[in-house]
Amino acid sequence: MLQVISVLGALAILGAYTANLFGWLRPANLSYSLANLIGSGILTIIAVVDQQLGFILLEGVWALVSLWGVIQVLRGRPPEPTAGH
Repeated sequence: MLQVISVLGALAILGAYTANLFGWLRPANLSYSLANLIGSGILTIIAVVDQQLGFILLEGVWALVSLWGVIQVLRGRPPEPTAGH
């Protein structure tokens, strides 16, 4: 069951990333940050359960950065686009 949940978390992150690359979704969109937050949050919890310190660090930081993005969008100050966009 944990494998299914972890795949769903990974798909949330990869879906947001892919949508961004194809121009369907921008980081300024709340859906982008929420997908990253939910996906990384799920993967952080699974990493804690499995005691995978490297993945706890990676996904935990990803979740915090995504949370910051959500907060910025909700405050009306979406993340700035990168130079490549």
